[in-house]
Amino acid sequence: MATNSQTRIAGLRSSLASGFAMFRNPKSIVGLSILGFFVLLAIFAPVVSRFDPLAIDQQARLQPPNATHWLGTTHMGQDIFAQIAFGTRGVLIVGFAAGIIATLIAVIIGVTAGYVGGIKSESLSALSNVFLVIPGLPLMIIITSMFHNPSLMLVSSVLAITGWAWGARVLRAQTMSLRNRDFIQAARANGEPLWRIITVEMLPNLMAVIASSFVGTVTAAILGLTTLAFVGIIPVTNLNWGTILFWAQQNGAFPDFWWWYVPAGLAIALIGMALSLINFGIDEYVNPRLRSAGERARALRKRGMKAGTSVTEVRAVPGAAVPQPSPDDVTAVASRTTSKELRR
Repeated sequence: MATNSQTRIAGLRSSLASGFAMFRNPKSIVGLSILGFFVLLAIFAPVVSRFDPLAIDQQARLQPPNATHWLGTTHMGQDIFAQIAFGTRGVLIVGFAAGIIATLIAVIIGVTAGYVGGIKSESLSALSNVFLVIPGLPLMIIITSMFHNPSLMLVSSVLAITGWAWGARVLRAQTMSLRNRDFIQAARANGEPLWRIITVEMLPNLMAVIASSFVGTVTAAILGLTTLAFVGIIPVTNLNWGTILFWAQQNGAFPDFWWWYVPAGLAIALIGMALSLINFGIDEYVNPRLRSAGERARALRKRGMKAGTSVTEVRAVPGAAVPQPSPDDVTAVASRTTSKELRR
């Protein structure tokens, strides 16, 4: 019994290590660092910001960045850095909540459709296709406009409903390729229950695809939230980066008062870049060609060579004798060259 438990613990540790191996490449590390900065900014917003994001100060209207207001103020004297810091909370909450909900739906429908086969698989696939062709932004605008003050969870649910289908399609295809593998067939032959085959045998091999789907959904949810806020669908009380851009556009901040809209735009671009880098790192881990190309490029850079070098350089060691070809070798090479020319 002790041996079996130790074996299971060792297998779980190896599975976790292989699951987090996708985040060990430089792209994922940079993306996680930027994302971690925004997470810390959202958590410690009351500490790093010295002002209430909605406090009005008529004496500090439309001030450029200075020692008191690091990113300037709005037309009502509100501190823009405080709005950016506190708005990060709503952006991350909606993004990760929508990503979790959409990923759960995608895993349930995609893995089930890929494993069961038959009419059930085709029905679930048709459902995914229907949600793929539904225009996401108009549907989000219609649903959220039906509520006077939609909560963040409602917005997250709407974004998740419109964003799970693509991940389900990818997971269905990957599950269909896994269900005929030898270890899955062996689990079936041993009489393993369906839930254990899916959770223990299949899901660890789908972790990279699930992680990529989650990151992509979070990116789409953040862009969807800022878009809804910018067009005025989400109430201004739900402070986020899109709300800042909405008020900047409504009060004619473009282009003179650049400090009102540039920080929010840069924050959206930075978190989008961070999530894209994480996704690129996951793709490099999943795709063997990308992984081998990345390893080769890093090895060449360590040797002081360009990543696009196709010919390996041969460097002479100081003091070492350079071997010279013998006359017989020269004759053999010339003979082979002549034979090739005659065949042509």
